[in-house]
Amino acid sequence: MTDLSILDLVPVRQGSGVAEAIAEAGTLAQVAERAGYKRFWVAEHHASVGIAGGPAAVILSHIGHVTNTIRIGSGGIMLPNHNPFVIAEQFGALDALFPGRVDLGLGRAPGSAPIIAQALRKDLHRAAEYFPQDVVELRALLTGDLDLPIVATPGLGAKVELWMLGSSLFGAQLAARLGLPYAFASHFAPRHLDAALETYRAEFRPSATLDKPHVMAAMGVLAADTDEEARYLGSSQDQAFVALRTGDPGKLPPPVRDYRENLPPEARAMIEGMDEARAVGSPATVRTKIEAFVRRTRADEIICAGATFDPEARQRSLDLTMDALASAR
Repeated sequence: MTDLSILDLVPVRQGSGVAEAIAEAGTLAQVAERAGYKRFWVAEHHASVGIAGGPAAVILSHIGHVTNTIRIGSGGIMLPNHNPFVIAEQFGALDALFPGRVDLGLGRAPGSAPIIAQALRKDLHRAAEYFPQDVVELRALLTGDLDLPIVATPGLGAKVELWMLGSSLFGAQLAARLGLPYAFASHFAPRHLDAALETYRAEFRPSATLDKPHVMAAMGVLAADTDEEARYLGSSQDQAFVALRTGDPGKLPPPVRDYRENLPPEARAMIEGMDEARAVGSPATVRTKIEAFVRRTRADEIICAGATFDPEARQRSLDLTMDALASAR
């Protein structure tokens, strides 16, 4: 069976707060560990009242402390927002706390409004131009494969698994050149998926840590007892996506029956454009869609994204999804 992992944005629900969101992420990670998921990743986002995962290293420390075996990591750290030395220290510390369990997924897109760049005291567009050099420097700070004038402590010698993230050909080309595993954000940017994976596999160069291409592809996944119930639960994520794309992001809202059917055509088309990398429905439906996606992409791993207003519904979705895929073996 293709390995399954979890991507969590640590969503903040309407009527709830950051403390509850972080606690719910910890519980979700425990469910994922018991069910047999391979990794639990969180993603860096800033200044969104509906997402609490911005300080990824801090959140991962909590996740690591409430779990025992599941790999934990970033999906990803947006490196232009930072400098390589600080990230090496942060993830070196995580590796010291949770040895052999830490992944460091790196992304180039700043993913921030201009006001965030001001708050970070960064020229994010210029920083993005230096992304390839910063990745090489960060790897050297962890591995010592280049002679640098400074040593990261913690950091040097940490057994952190580096990943390249992407939603375009740029990340695929860089991952191939550096011999890194590659994770594609197809759950929100499926347009360039096939071309990016083809480029990555064709241009891959073996490295000291990886001898052949290794692909993870993201899907929006939500399983419930019936297709109708899954669509209903998934309407919270649909609402959040429309709000984000129309410039009005907020906390995760409760589900709405027949939400898509009542949308204007433009908004409905926006959501349906993501469906090629979604598996929302009964366990049988989810299994069929994931299996078809794996056949298409030949992905080595699938990372499952998404959120529900009721945390227990997503926890149950994890169990239903894993059981459905395991029963197909």
